[in-house]
Amino acid sequence: METSEISPEIPLNETQVYSGRVVNLVVVDVQLQNGQKSKRELVRHPGAVAIVAIDENDQVLLVRQYRFAARQAMIEIPAGTLNIGEDPAACAIRELQEETGCKAAQIDSLGGIFVAPGYTTEFIHLFLAKGLSESRLAMDDDEFIDVQRLPFAEALAMVDRGKIIDGKSIAALLKVARLRGK
Repeated sequence: METSEISPEIPLNETQVYSGRVVNLVVVDVQLQNGQKSKRELVRHPGAVAIVAIDENDQVLLVRQYRFAARQAMIEIPAGTLNIGEDPAACAIRELQEETGCKAAQIDSLGGIFVAPGYTTEFIHLFLAKGLSESRLAMDDDEFIDVQRLPFAEALAMVDRGKIIDGKSIAALLKVARLRGK
């Protein structure tokens, strides 16, 4: 299959519309590869981490919490936002402790995903955590989380049944399943 060259869009100027605690919204005027101009609405995000944490009994730690944007409680893998300049592995260790009360002896990168590259810069670094031990850090004041331990196979079945529906959890759980040859 023959492919044509795709050139990057050239940013010309940018207007900040909103600056928040986690995201910033900007409108960027760009020049397209054909010379025409267009606008891009962009949500800037510092990035995040998400962790598939599996204990010695092949149980995966999941968190259930209310997600306002989805207007429902969702079952997900532990995750959190990177602080500016924070190492993603260090963030993953911290977030796992905050959300589940467990610390990992081993944390391995699974790569990552862009959440929605059409409008946001958010990139989520995915990790596999093993060698779990109890070690609680205080949760954020605005988090109300129910921690669940389920067999890894049951978590995969929940993806298939549509009970786990957030993208980062699906991507990370399926990556781990692939690594295991499933």
